[in-house]
Amino acid sequence: MPKRALLLSGGMDSIAIAYWLRPEIAFTLNYGQVAADAEVAAASAVCTALEIEHQVLTVDCSDIGSGDLSGRDALDLAPKSDWWPFRNQMLVTLCGMAALSKGVSEIWVGSVKNDGYHKDGGEDFYQLLSQLMSSQEGGLTVTAPAIHLTTTELIKKSAVPDELLMWAHSCHKSNTPCCNCRGCNKYFSVLAELGISGD
Repeated sequence: MPKRALLLSGGMDSIAIAYWLRPEIAFTLNYGQVAADAEVAAASAVCTALEIEHQVLTVDCSDIGSGDLSGRDALDLAPKSDWWPFRNQMLVTLCGMAALSKGVSEIWVGSVKNDGYHKDGGEDFYQLLSQLMSSQEGGLTVTAPAIHLTTTELIKKSAVPDELLMWAHSCHKSNTPCCNCRGCNKYFSVLAELGISGD
């Protein structure tokens, strides 16, 4: 039977999707981002709890990264400080390369409605990427199941338990929360909206 794979970063959005839709397999990418160890640890814990097959892919792209995720200054054309050029396209492509050998037919990504400030985070981008991937051997499709939901709406819809959600690592700058980046700010803002203590 064809399988569905989730690109599981270990952040709130992908954890909520893992709980909600239960993919057969999850892929986590260590591509040279500064918080890779914490992201892998969070994703591994979630997959163990949900009994989802988990594969960690390591492809060091740190030499060609920019922005908070790489530990470097963002490029002048970056819409936000956490922008890494073509990052989502790279992650889905690498995931797809591994997914075909696992019998995967569809890749899920964790982008949500408020990710559209990056051109590679919106619905139009994923539709184009899916057309590109599906036109090649293997016919993989790419879907962003929560693209019309905010993170708070997604968490409520998924009914992910607080104890699972608290595994999330959202910091862009460190393996321990810096409390001063867009990822940390989003994490604590969402917890406040949900009435969950982040202590």
